[in-house]
Amino acid sequence: MKYPTLQDVIEYCRTTLTVATAETIAWIGIVLIHAATVPTMISIMSGLSDKMPPVDLILFIWGGLSMLFVRAVILRDILHIVTIGVGFIIHSTLLALILFK
Repeated sequence: MKYPTLQDVIEYCRTTLTVATAETIAWIGIVLIHAATVPTMISIMSGLSDKMPPVDLILFIWGGLSMLFVRAVILRDILHIVTIGVGFIIHSTLLALILFK
């Protein structure tokens, strides 16, 4: 049985772990971007606040997420397509519930 050398461990960390870490950080970033306006929307729906988030904030968040969605479609990155798509559905549902309350 061949034991891994230090060079094998370094190569594994440089290739496999780097890609996995980058993908995990990207996924967490997308979830955090979606979560930026959720507390405000929930407080509005529960009646704790009547102040909506600024429109420019919402437009920038949705614009950035739309660009990331297009990138994910071009690269056929199913994880990001699903994550961003579900986030859009949840945001749209929350906005509809606020608007038609």
